[in-house]
Amino acid sequence: MEPGPDGVVLTHGASSNARAPLLLRLAEAFVATGLTVFRYDLPFRQARPTGPPSPGGAARDREGLRGAVQSMRASVSGRVFLGGHSYGGRQASILAADHPGLADTLLLLSYPLHPPGRAGELRTAHFGGLRTPALFVHGSADPFGSLDELESARRLIPARTDLMAVDGAGHDLLRGRGRAGPELPERIAAAFLEFARKNAR
Repeated sequence: MEPGPDGVVLTHGASSNARAPLLLRLAEAFVATGLTVFRYDLPFRQARPTGPPSPGGAARDREGLRGAVQSMRASVSGRVFLGGHSYGGRQASILAADHPGLADTLLLLSYPLHPPGRAGELRTAHFGGLRTPALFVHGSADPFGSLDELESARRLIPARTDLMAVDGAGHDLLRGRGRAGPELPERIAAAFLEFARKNAR
């Protein structure tokens, strides 16, 4: 397939990689709409095949992600989007807060608002500096933050945001007790592209 005019960089969570089922299926859904897609392994995963990221390595992960977005920017003629699941989404949002204009729109899948069971340890310090529009996709059974908690956190962000709630889904979105269904990646892609259209700068 010829590269599309718009592109999206997708990255993974702390215990996964760019071949995660969610990213694979979401990439297929985006390619079907004409986007160029780059599934990116963060530097911590490039360094070793298993294990979580080290606390001191987050800046390196963000720098690698920044390079991936810049490479996509050089490869397409249109907009460049940045999406990440869990840890990847957190690093994507911090990167966007530090570098306004790097990406046109963010897709934050299962944003890890706080560690499970520790609601007081919010990971929102950078939200006030985030000026890139962001669509959050979040399961109602996600232990890293409830839908109500995420709604409150979104108010800290000066950019336009929206929330796509997935009833019954857990942190990985594809599994859970709800009605997500096999078409969820297509629904996410469609919702994101509509959000990006409405919030084009």
